[in-house]
Amino acid sequence: MKLHSVRVHRSDENLPRERQLAWRIAEVAADPVAVSDELTEMVINRLIDNAAVATASLSRRPVVAARAQAERHPYEPGSTVFGVDGRFSPEWAAWANGVAVRELDYHDTFLAAEYSHPGDNIPPILAVAQHLGKSGADLVRGIATGYEIQVDLAKAISLHAHKIDHVAHLGPSAAAGIGTLLGLPVEVIFQAIGQALHTTTATRQSRKGEISSWKAYAPAFAGKMAVEAVDRAMRGQTSPTPIYEGEDGVIAWLLDGPDASYEVPLPEAGEAKRAILDSYIKEHSAEYQAQALIDLARRLHNAHPLLGVDTIERVVIHTSHHTHFVIGSGANDPQKYDPSASRETLDHSIPYIFTVALQDGEWHHERSYAPDRANRPDTVALWNRVVTTEDAEWTRRYHSIDPAEQAFGGRVEIVLTDGTTIVDEIAVADAHPLGARPFDRENYIAKFRTLASDALEPIEADRFLHVVQRLPQLTAEQLGGLTVTAKPGLIVPGPKGLF
Repeated sequence: MKLHSVRVHRSDENLPRERQLAWRIAEVAADPVAVSDELTEMVINRLIDNAAVATASLSRRPVVAARAQAERHPYEPGSTVFGVDGRFSPEWAAWANGVAVRELDYHDTFLAAEYSHPGDNIPPILAVAQHLGKSGADLVRGIATGYEIQVDLAKAISLHAHKIDHVAHLGPSAAAGIGTLLGLPVEVIFQAIGQALHTTTATRQSRKGEISSWKAYAPAFAGKMAVEAVDRAMRGQTSPTPIYEGEDGVIAWLLDGPDASYEVPLPEAGEAKRAILDSYIKEHSAEYQAQALIDLARRLHNAHPLLGVDTIERVVIHTSHHTHFVIGSGANDPQKYDPSASRETLDHSIPYIFTVALQDGEWHHERSYAPDRANRPDTVALWNRVVTTEDAEWTRRYHSIDPAEQAFGGRVEIVLTDGTTIVDEIAVADAHPLGARPFDRENYIAKFRTLASDALEPIEADRFLHVVQRLPQLTAEQLGGLTVTAKPGLIVPGPKGLF
């Protein structure tokens, strides 16, 4: 990896394109480096995971609405949409599938200076691959680039510190991935990256207070913008330049300001794009910082079966800055303690999540969020006794660049009504590569079968798994099989809008 120094430049400095971050990203995307078998297998795993969480969300309202929009844009050759037959315009297929993948907050994650769900790159890259008749091997290369660029940007440039949503890294990464998929020249990819970034910077209010359905739409919007940006760039249209480094650019006015500087790691020419291996999967349908704490709550439930509202006086979770201030009591969002809050809000409330996992000894993507579950009197009482606090050591480990030291968990102190205290801690989720039970192919398949059981006929689930595991050998025609058709009666007409 090579570190690229990035800072703001005055217009009269006339920063050459070859020294701009967007150009350097485009060079990485245009580099025809081979993808190893190890990386290919992980791409397959993530396609399975995306399909699992998308299938489980087919009947959820945001997904129904997004799919209805896509269905109003049939197109040939076009791209597939999860749940239904037919082909649709690729940007709308990317939109509908992006919402389906993101809705349950249940796919992969990477956390560093910035947060990300790099699996969000897959819907737009897959949609373009199907539309333009690319092969499975082409798709693998495109997805590897999408992951690489988003992870590398997340390692170096914080967006959330300035209340900018993390999808501002997704627009450029998806555009770069599509560029790799299509074998586009550096100049074209460069223009697409600039346009994609320019159109996908938004505030983090979508993840604050009463969290709305837009949380699922935000990455789908970025993917759709990436598809459209590539289309315009292929037609010779240009982007604001320099998009990152300009004196009125993203860094100067949306991020760290005119005196900012970053060191962005990117693969050198000929170096494999391996960042997908740095990302991690979710076993539970909740914010990633909740994954380890769910596992800890399950462990405490099994080790101390008498723990409950009658025996617990208070629970203090010592954790990282991000966990405390984004999904913990440090956010000062009263909605995080509101039994009538939306599902999107509850999956960003570690006091709620820890309480339910401790009481039930499990976490389920539907049952754990059900209104009657959230309103159970003993749950509400215990929930209000759970608080978080920032611990400097957990914050340091959260930001560590050493994989063996990086941690996303915390230490839990449970003070009992008899005055005794139970203390336990966990660094990483059980499913993390360094966790108690790291995910392998069989875990991905099991997750898919579990989440697809109510939405797909068994023969359809088997068909998809057969196709996806042959990804490197798939022809352009066979690539259309990377979708699912729902059970009869599951898909209902979407709400009416403009189209």
